[in-house]
Amino acid sequence: QVQLVESGGGLVQAGASLRLSCTASGRTFSHNAMAWFRQAPGKEREFVAAISRSGGNTYYAGPVNGRFPISRDNAKGTVFLQMNNLKPEDTAVYYCAAGPTYGTSWYKDYDYWGQGTQVTVSS
Repeated sequence: QVQLVESGGGLVQAGASLRLSCTASGRTFSHNAMAWFRQAPGKEREFVAAISRSGGNTYYAGPVNGRFPISRDNAKGTVFLQMNNLKPEDTAVYYCAAGPTYGTSWYKDYDYWGQGTQVTVSS
C-alpha cells in the first residue's frame, strides 16, 4: 500500500510559480512510477506529467511541457511539480498518483492517488 499526500497548492496571479509536493508513505515509493494529473470543474481528469522510478525519464502533456518540470527524491519519498508561468487555464485540483508503469497518461494505469490540492490562477 502507498498513501500519498499532496501540498503546495494555492491562489496566485497569472505568471506566478508554485511548487507542489507529494509525499508517500510506505517503503515501496521507489518501486513506483509517479505522475501528476489535474481536474478542472466540469472537466475530466487530465494527465500532466510523469516520472520514472529512478527519476531519469520524464513525460509531459503538451500544455505544460517546458513550464512544469517534474522531479522526485526517492530518499525522501517525495515527488514534486514545479509550476512556472501559471495561466488561468491551469486552475484545477492537482492529484499525484503512483503506479507500476512509467510513461502512461491513462489514469486507470495508476493504483494509488492522493486527495488533491487546489491550484487557482487569477488573470
